[in-house]
Amino acid sequence: MDSEELLAFLSAVGHAQRIRIITELAPGQLYVSELARRLGVSRPLLYMHLERLEKAGLVVGRLELSDDGKALKYFELAPFDVRLNVDTILAAVRQDASDEAGQHSPEGS
Repeated sequence: MDSEELLAFLSAVGHAQRIRIITELAPGQLYVSELARRLGVSRPLLYMHLERLEKAGLVVGRLELSDDGKALKYFELAPFDVRLNVDTILAAVRQDASDEAGQHSPEGS
């Protein structure tokens, strides 16, 4: 994990509504309308939060057809395990430095 990925993760979980989404998805997948009802938020607002979580790799969305042919967008948690401590931060910075060195080497050109 580089610092950009770490920041995306921290930003994604750094909001009360997104913590609530993770909590609702912990038992298993839900379709967007059901998740919006449980959280008491509009679908457009929910999609904004889900997009942030998806970009950080915390949730995965997919379309499924119901028995009556209606398209339903389901979301579920992606497996993740991030431990935040000084070693995590140092490793992210080292990964950035390694990536930069690779871009400047003849092999990275």
